Amino acid sequence: MSIFEELNKRNLIAQITHEGPIEALLKDKKVTVYLGIDPTADSLHLGHLIALLTLKRFQQWGHRIIALVGGGTAMIGDPSGKTELRQIMTEEIITSNKEAIRKQISRFVNIDDHDKGIMVDNSDWIRDLNYVTFLREIGIHFTVNRMLAAECYKTRMEQGLTFIEFNYMLLQSYDFLLLNRKYNCTLQIGGDDQWSNILAGADLVRRIEKKEVYGLTIPLLLTSDGKKMGKTEKGSVWLSRERTTPYEFYQYWRNVEDLQVIKLLKMLTFIPLEKIEEFSHFEGKDLNIVKKELAFSLTETVHGKEEADKAMKASEALFEGGRKSESIPVTEISRDSFEKGIRILDALSICGLIGSKGEGRRLIQQAGIQVNDNTITDNSLLLDNSFLEEGKIKFRKGKKVYHFLKVI
Repeated sequence: MSIFEELNKRNLIAQITHEGPIEALLKDKKVTVYLGIDPTADSLHLGHLIALLTLKRFQQWGHRIIALVGGGTAMIGDPSGKTELRQIMTEEIITSNKEAIRKQISRFVNIDDHDKGIMVDNSDWIRDLNYVTFLREIGIHFTVNRMLAAECYKTRMEQGLTFIEFNYMLLQSYDFLLLNRKYNCTLQIGGDDQWSNILAGADLVRRIEKKEVYGLTIPLLLTSDGKKMGKTEKGSVWLSRERTTPYEFYQYWRNVEDLQVIKLLKMLTFIPLEKIEEFSHFEGKDLNIVKKELAFSLTETVHGKEEADKAMKASEALFEGGRKSESIPVTEISRDSFEKGIRILDALSICGLIGSKGEGRRLIQQAGIQVNDNTITDNSLLLDNSFLEEGKIKFRKGKKVYHFLKVI
C-alpha cells in the first residue's frame, strides 16, 4: 500500500488536481510536500488538526515534508471561507503567534532532521518583495476574471472584497513557486477551503517553471448536519492546553455523535484500518468503547500519553460518580464576591455553562443541572458556603459536561 491508497481508504482526499499522475508519483517516488498555516492566533485549533496529521502521514511514508508558517501572508489575511475582512494583526502579535505555532507543529512532525522535514516562514521572502517587480513577474500570470470566479472570493463579493485580500492568492501561489525552486516541492496539501489557492499555485509553477506540480485537499471536519466541528459552549477547541485543557479535549471526542466515530477514527488516528473495521461492527453501548479509543488516541497525539491517561481517568471517575479530579475545568471566583453567596443562574453563567439565564431556567426545569451530584429544581437557588466541598462547587450540565467553581 502507498500513502495515496491510505489517504483514499481513510477518506482523506476531498479534491485532487491529477489523480492518476499523483497516485503513480507517490507510489514510485519520494516527493516533497508542503502544508501552509497562517499564525492567526497563538494556538492551532481543531480545524488544523486533520491537515497536520495528514502531513505527518506523508512523513511516516518516507516523503519529505515542509511546514510553512505564513508570517507574511498573515499580514494580509486569507479571505477563504470568510464573510468579512479578517482583523489586521500587528507585526508583534504575528511574531508571538508564529513562535507558539512553531512549537505546536514540531510536536506533530520531525523538523530536526532536514532530510525528513523542515519548517519555513514565508515572511522571509514576502516582506522584502518589490511590488512592481512582483506584479510584472507574477501578477501577469493571473486574470481578474479567473480570480473572481474562485470559490475563495465568491463568498466575499456581496460584502465587499478588499484589495489587500485580493493579493492573497498571488502570495500563496508565490510560496509554491519558491518552494518548488528551492526544495523541488511538487505537492501542496491543505483544507478543502484552500482548493482555489492551491490550484492557482500549481498553475503558476507550471506556467513559469514548465514543471508539473500537484495539489490535494483534505475534507473539512463537519458534524452530521454540515457544521464545522470544533465548537463548544466555551468556543473553539484548541490544541493548546492553556486554551483547551487536555480533559476538555478528551471529553470533546468522548462525546462525538455516534455516526461520526468510525469516520473520525479513520481520518484522525493512526489506528490500523483492520482494527477500525472491527470497531465498525460495534453498536449501542459498545460504541462507548470506540469513543474512548478515539478520545484517548487523539489526546495522546496532541498532549502526550501522560495527559491522555489523566484525562481518561478523570472522565471515568466522573461517569462513575466520582467528585474529585484536577482535570475538570475550573472557574475561580474571589472570596469577597462569594461572601454573600451567588445565585445558581449567575454561577452557571460565570462558568460558561449557559449562554443566557433563559437557557439556564430551561435546563433546570428539565432537570439538566446538578450541583454536587444533586439535581437542582429551584432556579433562584442561592449557593453559599454550605455548598463548598474543599473550596469548590461541582456543576454538571446534562450527562457529560462538568465544571468546578472554586472560591479563592
